[in-house]
Amino acid sequence: MDNNTEKSYDAVAGDYAQQYNDELVQKPFDQKLLSWLIEKVGPGKTICDMGCGPGQVARHLHDCGAESYGIDVSHEMVVHARQLHPGIEFQQTDMLDLNGIPAERFGGIAAFYSIIHIPHRSVFKVLEGFHRVLSPHGAVLLTHHIGSELVHRDDWWGKEISLDFQFFETAEMKSYLQQAGFLLEEVIERDPYPQEYQSRRAYIFARKK
Repeated sequence: MDNNTEKSYDAVAGDYAQQYNDELVQKPFDQKLLSWLIEKVGPGKTICDMGCGPGQVARHLHDCGAESYGIDVSHEMVVHARQLHPGIEFQQTDMLDLNGIPAERFGGIAAFYSIIHIPHRSVFKVLEGFHRVLSPHGAVLLTHHIGSELVHRDDWWGKEISLDFQFFETAEMKSYLQQAGFLLEEVIERDPYPQEYQSRRAYIFARKK
C-alpha cells in the first residue's frame, strides 16, 4: 500500500478510534454476518480482521467466542487497537505484502472495507495473499462500497491527509475472488445506515478451494 495511506491513518488514528471503535453496536446486519463467518470458520481456528483499524471487528469476533487477530498497515492504528483490546494480538503489516504471515495461518478473514484504498489493478494481488494465509477451505467475508467512482480526501478531522477511496462493482469483485482461487458462496447487498457514508454496500462470502 502506498505511503500516503499509512501516513494518513497514522495522522487520524486517535480520531478514528474514538469515532469508530463502537460502530458495530449500531450495525445489527454486520453483526449477524460476522456471526455467520464464525459459524463458517468453525471452532479452534483464528479469524483475521484484515485492515483492522482500531480493532472493532476483531473485538466483536472475540466477544462472540472466536479467536481473533488484527492486521493493519498503520502503526498508530495498531497502537490504539492494542490499547483498546489488550486480549487480542495485533500486527502492523501491509496487506499487499503478507509474506511475513505463515501460509495457512488463519481459518477465516474478515475484510471489512479493507480494500477501499487498493487500486483496481492491485486487488488480485491482495486476494492472492488472502488465499495463501488461509487454511484449506478457509472462509473470507469481504465488504466494499458498490460503484465505479473514486473519492479523494485531503482533510479528515482537521488533519492533512491524502486518501483515495475506491468503489467496486459487485460483479468485478466476484471475478477477482474467483481468479484468486476462491469459491463464491453468498453475495448480499444492502443500503447504507443513516449514519454511514451514503453508498450501497456488498458483502461477499467466499471459501478457499
